[in-house]
Amino acid sequence: MVEISRRNFSVAALLASAAPLRAAETPSRGGVLNLVVQPEPATLALGLNLQAPTIYVGGKIFQGLLTYSDKLEPRASLARSWTISADGLTYSFTLQDNVRWHDGKAFSADDVVFTAGTFLRETHPRWRLIFDSYVAGVTATAKDTVVFQLKKPFSAFLYAFELSSLPIIPKHIYEGTDYRTNPANLAPIGTGPFKFKSWRRGQHIQLVRNEDYWKQGRPFIDEIFFRVIPDAASRAIAFDRKIVDVLRSGDAEGFEIRRISAQANVVSTTKGEEMYAPHAFLQMNLRRAPFDNKLVRKAVMHALNRDFIARNIWFGSAAPARGAISSSTRFYDENVVQYPYDLKLAKELIGRSGVDLAALKLKLLPLPYGQQWDRLAEYIKQQLAQIGFDIAIQSTDVAGWSQAVSDWNFDVALNYTYQYGDPALGVARHYLSSNIIKGTPAANNHGYSNPVVDRLFAEAAGAVSEADARRSYAAVQAILADDVALGWLFEMKNVVVSRPSTRNLVTSAIGVSDMLDETWIAK
Repeated sequence: MVEISRRNFSVAALLASAAPLRAAETPSRGGVLNLVVQPEPATLALGLNLQAPTIYVGGKIFQGLLTYSDKLEPRASLARSWTISADGLTYSFTLQDNVRWHDGKAFSADDVVFTAGTFLRETHPRWRLIFDSYVAGVTATAKDTVVFQLKKPFSAFLYAFELSSLPIIPKHIYEGTDYRTNPANLAPIGTGPFKFKSWRRGQHIQLVRNEDYWKQGRPFIDEIFFRVIPDAASRAIAFDRKIVDVLRSGDAEGFEIRRISAQANVVSTTKGEEMYAPHAFLQMNLRRAPFDNKLVRKAVMHALNRDFIARNIWFGSAAPARGAISSSTRFYDENVVQYPYDLKLAKELIGRSGVDLAALKLKLLPLPYGQQWDRLAEYIKQQLAQIGFDIAIQSTDVAGWSQAVSDWNFDVALNYTYQYGDPALGVARHYLSSNIIKGTPAANNHGYSNPVVDRLFAEAAGAVSEADARRSYAAVQAILADDVALGWLFEMKNVVVSRPSTRNLVTSAIGVSDMLDETWIAK
C-alpha cells in the first residue's frame, strides 16, 4: 500500500475540514439558522432519495466518508485517513474515533460495509452502477477500517464518497427491514452535526445540534429550520424581512436574487457547486415517436434559444450548455458540435424527418421546482409549436414527476443532473445502456443505447493516464452530440445570498448542501 500523499495529495491538507476563519475572529456558539427548502422533500432518507431538497436537508444529518474542497481535493469526513494501492485496486479507509449515531449506538466499519455492499446497491442506482461495474468486494478488516477491493482500476473512484453518493446508513436501523417503509425515513438517524427534531408538513423541518458529535466543539449553531414557503415571491420577502437567513438561486426568482445580491448588507457567493456542477436538459423519450427520430431531436435543439433561456428566464444565473459534459468540469471538449438557434433549419429538419407531428399529441413534464421551471416549460412549448409540435404541459408535484420519469411514463421532461466531479460518476449514468433501469429519475430514463458509447465510457473510466481518458471522453461527447442523446439546455450557476452575520457558510465543493458544522452566527 502507498500513502495517498504519494499521489499528489497532502494528508495534512486533507484532514483540514473547512476554510480558515477570518483573521482575529473566534466562532460564536449558539443561534438559529433559517433556511428555505423548496419544494418540500418527499422524504428525508438520503439513501433512498437523491432529489435536491432531500440532499439539502439530509446533508446535515448524514455523512459520507469524504468531503471535497472547491478544487475537488478529498478531505476527511467519517474517514480520517485513506490509502490507495499502487495498482489502483485497493482503497483502505480508517474511520474517525468515537462516532455515534444519533440514537447513541456506536458507528463502526460494519455500517459502511452494510451501506456500500447491501443497502445502496438496492436503493441507489448511481452507487449500484459503480459498485457492480468496478467493486469486487467491501470488507471490514477492523472495527475502524474498511477496504474496497476493485475488479479493475477506476480513475473516478475517490470522488464517489461524498454524502449524497455514499451516505452512510445505520445498519442496526435498516438491516432486515423494508428499506422504503422504514419509519426512520421520516425521522432519520445519522452521524452528522445536526439531529432531526420535528417536521411540520407545509411549515418547517427542524434540526438541532448533535451534542455528541464526533468533531470536538462542533457544530456551533443550536438549531436549523428549513422553512417551507409556498412561492418564490414570498421567499424573497422572507429574506428581506429577516425571516430566513440564506437564499439559493432556486429559492427565489432570478431578478430577486440579483436585487438582493446588490444590497450592502448581504453577502453573496457562487462557490460551492464545484462537485455538483448542475446541468439542465430536456429528456426526450427515445422509445416513442417522434423522439425516436434523430432529425426530430436535432430540430428541437435548433428551435430553442439557450442564450435567451440563460439570460431572460434564469436572469444570468446560468450559461448555455454546450454538450454532455459541463464546461466547468474535467474532460469537457470545446470542439463538440453545437446547435445554434435557427427556426428555419429546425423546420427543414422536421420536413426531412418524414414525421407527421400533427398526428401526435405530446405532453411536456416540467420539473416542479418553482416558477422559473414553469416559465421554461411555457417557453419550450411555444418554441416547439412554431415547428409543428402539439404539446400540452403536464403539471405535477415532486412525487408525481419523480414517479413518471422513473417509470418512463413521459414524452418529454425537464430534468437536471449533478456531474459529481467526474463524467464516470455524474454523466455516464444517463447514457449507459446498462443503466436503463426503472425506479429512479437519475438513470438512463430516456432509453439511449449505443454500444460504442458504452465502450468509450468504460475505456475512459479505466484509463491509466488522463490523456487516454480525455481522448475517450472527447470521442463520446462527439457521438452524444450528433445523436442528441439529451437536449442540453444550460449549466446552472448557483448564487447563495446570506446575512453578513452568517459565517463559514460555504466551505466545500458541495456548498450549503454540506454539513454546516463549521458555520456560525456572529453575535
